[in-house]
Amino acid sequence: MQDVISLAFPFFGLIFLGFLAGKIAKLPESGLAWMNFFIIYVALPALFFRLLSQTPIEELTNLAYIAATTFATYCVFAIAFCIGVLATRGSIPESTILGIAGAYSNVGYMGPGLTLAVLGPEATVPTALILCFDNMLIFILAPLMMTMAGTEKERLSRTLGRIAWRVLSHPFILATIAGVTAAALKVQPPQAIDTMLEYLSNAAAPSALFAMGVGVALRPAGRFPIELPAVLVVKLLVHPVLIYLLLLWIGGIDPIWVATAVLMACLPPATNVFVIAQQYNVYVQRASSFVLIGTVVSVVTVTGFIWAISSGFLRLS
Repeated sequence: MQDVISLAFPFFGLIFLGFLAGKIAKLPESGLAWMNFFIIYVALPALFFRLLSQTPIEELTNLAYIAATTFATYCVFAIAFCIGVLATRGSIPESTILGIAGAYSNVGYMGPGLTLAVLGPEATVPTALILCFDNMLIFILAPLMMTMAGTEKERLSRTLGRIAWRVLSHPFILATIAGVTAAALKVQPPQAIDTMLEYLSNAAAPSALFAMGVGVALRPAGRFPIELPAVLVVKLLVHPVLIYLLLLWIGGIDPIWVATAVLMACLPPATNVFVIAQQYNVYVQRASSFVLIGTVVSVVTVTGFIWAISSGFLRLS
């Protein structure tokens, strides 16, 4: 248990420091803009490119793993969406936000920091693959569902074009494509550039965790909807268990990759749940409560999954 605490405490400690700073320092939320830009557009892409470019190409084309993890994420989206339909009496826009809250892990800000700390560099490739394809799934589902609900007043062809642009232009996905291409061609950057990428990679996880804590502190919690416990159970427990059982059923998958999928799935709802709710002006105040309460509860659930993996309680192969 001491080892588990040693792994979990720095991870959640950085989030807590950010939260504390957000509550104590009277700085406007706009101050986060450049830090978020640095994390999303510079530091995390550098991390993924650097590590993926050094990975044998055969490890980057595990279609069974990609299909299984993405399908599991879609399944929990569908479950949370159905909970939303019952709770909101059939509101498609609100149910879509609930579906995203139940499926979209905080893979960008929390994922790399957690998996690399617990599992080491071997977790880089599965972390990048899950991050890339889960983001693609949500970027497709959110605008499509909102268009079907009538909140997007534009032609379907325009919506599809906008989805394609958002997917292909996202910095995480561009960095993944660049890293895979470099690995396939066996191209390595010059030493000076590689050193700069290393500096950026080392800054990615601490900056992301601290910024996430600040972001949670600055956003109002809103009221706690009655459907919150059910959706958080789906996100924090059903999602990782479903991915674990599916990968075990498929078989033949590296235990580190299985553990990575479980850790990525057990993360709380992403702060993007609040951003998407704001974008469509749907479920905004309550969406922030999912992020806040989900992050607090995940201290217990994520630590539990770290223990289950570290102690061998979860059979990974």
